[in-house]
Amino acid sequence: MKEAQFVEHALQNFANSEILVRLPSLGLNDCWLVSGGLFQSVWNVLTHRDITHGIKDYDVFYFDPDTSWEAEDEVINRGIALFADLGVDVEIRNQARVHLWYAEKFGSAYPPLKSSCEGIDRFLAPACMVGLQSDHAVYAQHGFSDIETMTLRPNRAPNFKADLYLAKAARWKEQWPELTVIAP
Repeated sequence: MKEAQFVEHALQNFANSEILVRLPSLGLNDCWLVSGGLFQSVWNVLTHRDITHGIKDYDVFYFDPDTSWEAEDEVINRGIALFADLGVDVEIRNQARVHLWYAEKFGSAYPPLKSSCEGIDRFLAPACMVGLQSDHAVYAQHGFSDIETMTLRPNRAPNFKADLYLAKAARWKEQWPELTVIAP
């Protein structure tokens, strides 16, 4: 799969297209629509399912050196208002803050990130490691072959957790039985 085909398939999902159109109005730095809403839309095109089948939420990453909870909460609330009419769950997170809450939520340390793309690189599987900006710039360090072949393999990033990987893999396998899951 080529980058252009990935973008074309992902943008068949109205939520992806509309989120990307609206994101610039939030004025966020290093801002990306990432992961599930993108690669799962592509899986739905490839398997001839409804374009929103199995998509739990749409994740937006941005990077702001203001790591205060208040600053991120203000962005989250503006995003809730901006995307309310779409009828989908849009989760917006400042990647500069992840290291501040990760240990409490997941039980292990998480090194501070320097960009949103570093956050994308920490996803549990290469198939998940994609981002799209409003101008349709693409970030896909590992390319699109795992998305195209519907292969889920572990990403050995510093924060990899086999139990989380297996839980996501099980949920996704229920939604997309064609998925090939490689054990951690």
